[in-house]
Amino acid sequence: MAATTSTFQMDARASRRTCWAALRTRLDRVPGDLHLLLFRLAVAGVFLPAGLIKAGSWGSTVALFAEEYRVPVLAPAVAAGMATTFELGCSSLLLLGLASRLATLPLLGMILTIQLFVYPNAWSEHLVWGSLLVTLLTRGPGAVSLDRLIGLEPDRR
Repeated sequence: MAATTSTFQMDARASRRTCWAALRTRLDRVPGDLHLLLFRLAVAGVFLPAGLIKAGSWGSTVALFAEEYRVPVLAPAVAAGMATTFELGCSSLLLLGLASRLATLPLLGMILTIQLFVYPNAWSEHLVWGSLLVTLLTRGPGAVSLDRLIGLEPDRR
């Protein structure tokens, strides 16, 4: 009886390993370009609405930068203008996949500034956004991008 149980357990483990290997094989087929597109959409989905809100209520935005955000060195109107421009401009570029690697840099700088001077306890959120942006910076925008279409990024097939 013990030998039968042991054989059954070994067969069950082998079956689980086979199923796991088959699942991994399927998951490995998901194209990395899909991830890059989703990363671009996710980042733009956070920063574009924030930029639209800032642009839509400019007086409140400048007041927010003067009273709550208090970015060092920059005047509130300058900091608000830079943040709004980066959120709108860089998010739009990421949506299109145009100048994508370049568009990540101001957003990474913004995240770093926010982390250091405005919301230092929001590191987990900033880590997620920063990770997505660093991936786009180092890997590029992927196949579904204007960068690829116009030849700014090589075809990696």
